[in-house]
Amino acid sequence: MAILVECPKCRHRQYDDTIPCKKCNASLAKFSKKIFWIEFYSEKGQRRRERIGTSRTLAETVHKKRIVERQEGKLLDKKKDDKIRFDQLAKHYLSLPEVINKKSFVRDERSIKKLGGFFKKKLITSITPSLIGAYQSQRLEEKSYRGGETKAATVNREIACLKTMFNKAIRDGKLEKNPMRGVKLLPENNERDRVLSIEEWEKYKSYCPAWYLPIATAAYRTAMRKGEILNLTIPRVDLKEGFIRLRPEETKTSKGRSIPIHPELMEVLRNALKVRHLNCELVFHQDGKPITSHDVRVAHETVCKEAGIHGFVFHDFRHTAINNWRKEGHDYFKIMAVSGHKTISVFKRYNMVDEAELKTLIFQIDTSVDTRAKNENKKEVSVNA
Repeated sequence: MAILVECPKCRHRQYDDTIPCKKCNASLAKFSKKIFWIEFYSEKGQRRRERIGTSRTLAETVHKKRIVERQEGKLLDKKKDDKIRFDQLAKHYLSLPEVINKKSFVRDERSIKKLGGFFKKKLITSITPSLIGAYQSQRLEEKSYRGGETKAATVNREIACLKTMFNKAIRDGKLEKNPMRGVKLLPENNERDRVLSIEEWEKYKSYCPAWYLPIATAAYRTAMRKGEILNLTIPRVDLKEGFIRLRPEETKTSKGRSIPIHPELMEVLRNALKVRHLNCELVFHQDGKPITSHDVRVAHETVCKEAGIHGFVFHDFRHTAINNWRKEGHDYFKIMAVSGHKTISVFKRYNMVDEAELKTLIFQIDTSVDTRAKNENKKEVSVNA
């Protein structure tokens, strides 16, 4: 039996807190509040761990109590998981402050609702990798809320939520092991290669309603995400310096960034900021009322239908802006600073080399060959002369 300390940084547990964490090398001594666990063995020799809290004194007391219970034959092999149902664990997860404050909380709620429809009031001990696999198969056969097919990426987000829910329960001492061990995510093919051509953009604009055109222009010229555009406030727009400056709490990656304002967008923003409504600091609104993501989706789909533009979703504006900057020859790191991408691998997924660009390889080679041939002919003529 022993007392363990949990690393506040990576959650690794070890026996000695006077040495750095063996997993992330963090100095445990510098943390004022650490979580203590006790490790003990049941009468049948099975190792058990129990989360105590931030008090080492309490951990030592409970540790001694478990020793006495084992000696008296009271330390039975009862598992906490035996009486916990899925719906109880889901309720616990959605009540956690760190979960409530997540930007993706609504998405988590939606995932839990879908998961709950399958697992219902099942005991956690009955949830196995094979049962989770059955859930994945069933979800792929269901229609999405838009009426189309359910994508593997959607199911993977739900499974990821389930895994996080179990991990939080283990952290809080409600579970002993994660039933997700051995579960594999579905292969995804969510890379998109659809960008809007200049001709399509001009056609798209001609069908945009007056309230929606500024939003579409911002998406086309800034590579901002839909949520960032809809939540953009007047203080974030600096027309004098020509920048939109987003704060960390306003971005998906929790990292602030500055976005230069294109001349086309500059005119749009000037018009949008001419009239300010009381109690509304949003740049894009309808008579002072917020514009929802649903409003944008409906408007976008309507415009695409009327303009005859196919296979183009609103998020593809982000692909289009990034791809246009690359074609203009801008440095990758400058583009990433504006788009908010942290890694080059993810950034590359937003860049599509089309056949027109590939032709330039042949064109450049042919040009160089023709140039050399012309130069050689000139030399021959000069020698003969």
